[in-house]
Amino acid sequence: MDYLLICVTALFASGLSLFSGFGLGTVLTPVFALFFPVPAAIAMTAVVHLSNNLFKIGLVGRDADWRTVARFGLPAAVAAFAGASLLALFAHLPALASYSLGGRLHEITPVKATIGLLIVAFALLELSPRFARLAFPPRWQPLGGLLSGFFGGLSGNQGALRAAFLIRAGLSKEAFVGTGAACTVLVDTVRLAVYGFAFQSGGQAVLQGDSGGLVLAATLSAFAGAWLGKRLLKKMTLRFVELTVAAMMVLIGGGLASGLL
Repeated sequence: MDYLLICVTALFASGLSLFSGFGLGTVLTPVFALFFPVPAAIAMTAVVHLSNNLFKIGLVGRDADWRTVARFGLPAAVAAFAGASLLALFAHLPALASYSLGGRLHEITPVKATIGLLIVAFALLELSPRFARLAFPPRWQPLGGLLSGFFGGLSGNQGALRAAFLIRAGLSKEAFVGTGAACTVLVDTVRLAVYGFAFQSGGQAVLQGDSGGLVLAATLSAFAGAWLGKRLLKKMTLRFVELTVAAMMVLIGGGLASGLL
């Protein structure tokens, strides 16, 4: 059941992320968090995310605008280091509070509270029509890279901010996807390096045993989703599906923040 849920989510999210608001990491992180500790879930998602964006570069990388990658992606990589380091700090802090419900002890930890609230916030942001229309002039790209990279390193949520700062860069659809993939590869490479150093024992466990199988299965499913998405010529809207996914993320994020999950 774990494999089915995660693979279907990765397939759907990867294809949707090529043309619509929700990104692969935004959707996949809360699903992994249902089965694994939050730091491990974020690291596992980062592996899938990086692999998927390398695959996207193979599909549309020739269309990437490398000047934009330098202006946006390099600051994003620097900020990703800070965000990932902050996640590592939160992961080692003691619980803020605990309570008993249904005969079980639930703990509100800094890492769960932070990531849970960010999942809820970004789910609501990506559904907001006002945020969807938000577009910053190209001169703000370095600042956008810093913001996107920081939240990418901290929680994996970077797609919505990246889109808002790149949408007015004058890029074609193919160049937009290729440029976004290149920027994301920079962020994911940096944050995975930080996660690997900060969570040495946990990081090894991510790629061992059944966890490694889940990561591999999710990665292959994400490849298939990207390939299928590339075959679609018109923009996917799928508003009902987006609303359903957003509701799921709000519930999971709220559950993490409150210590229920």
